[in-house]
Amino acid sequence: MNKILVPVDFSEHSEYALEVAATLAKKHRAEIVVLHMLGLSEAVFTKDDSQEFMEAQFYMKLSKKRFSEFLEKPYLKGIKVSETVQNYKIFSEIHNVAEEQDIDLIVMGSHGAGGLSEIFVGSNTEKVVRTSEVPVLVIKKKASDFKIEKVILGFDFQIENKNAYQKAIKLFNGMHAKIHLVQVNLPGLNFRSTTEIQEEIDKFLRVAHHGDLPPSVEIHKISDYSVESGIYNHARKVDADLIAVLTHGRSGLAHFFKGSIGEDLANHAQLPVMTFKI
Repeated sequence: MNKILVPVDFSEHSEYALEVAATLAKKHRAEIVVLHMLGLSEAVFTKDDSQEFMEAQFYMKLSKKRFSEFLEKPYLKGIKVSETVQNYKIFSEIHNVAEEQDIDLIVMGSHGAGGLSEIFVGSNTEKVVRTSEVPVLVIKKKASDFKIEKVILGFDFQIENKNAYQKAIKLFNGMHAKIHLVQVNLPGLNFRSTTEIQEEIDKFLRVAHHGDLPPSVEIHKISDYSVESGIYNHARKVDADLIAVLTHGRSGLAHFFKGSIGEDLANHAQLPVMTFKI
């Protein structure tokens, strides 16, 4: 991990994300890029004699001033930090910054189901999760002692999700984390027998690992009334540090699980959540 992107709105939750990014940066000798989005109309930048143009310039200068204050944190000492102010209005454009800067991980703060505050263009974490090609780490509360030693990865062992799965495993192995692969068996039409589940797991392991499960990975087959509750309950049971999910980038977050699992977890789980795009 070489570069971490932290989108900020200068709120308390943005600071939570920045502190976690600093912890990861120190551990992996990475640098941090801090991004603020203005979200102003492009028209105000083209009307040289307008009041709107003067206001736009004012907000640009104000943002740069707030950066200098916001980044005066003792935990950033010794870390290379660069800041950028962009007039992006939609969160899909964060992917542009990530691509241009060769970002390995995005770390964001989130207030909950309502997403980030209105100063951050009224957008929420789900929009970044949906559009980002790089992993997104969502932080919900202050985590001065943040660590990633035990990870819950909700997974359905479908072959078509192999690449995203391997990306997640590679990242967590680089962090020397223990990975719990959790397969949730649901009641009703989606219910499958133990034999059917095991056959599916064995088939996936033959393709992804040539049949040999890495020593860092454990597989857990559990039953629950929803995938989200199954993942979260198991995370609490084993005292996990992080929940990870794979997600499609389609509108509405049509996950490989039935329902918006990645979005639900990012919005409601108090544990940090990391998403990987399929």
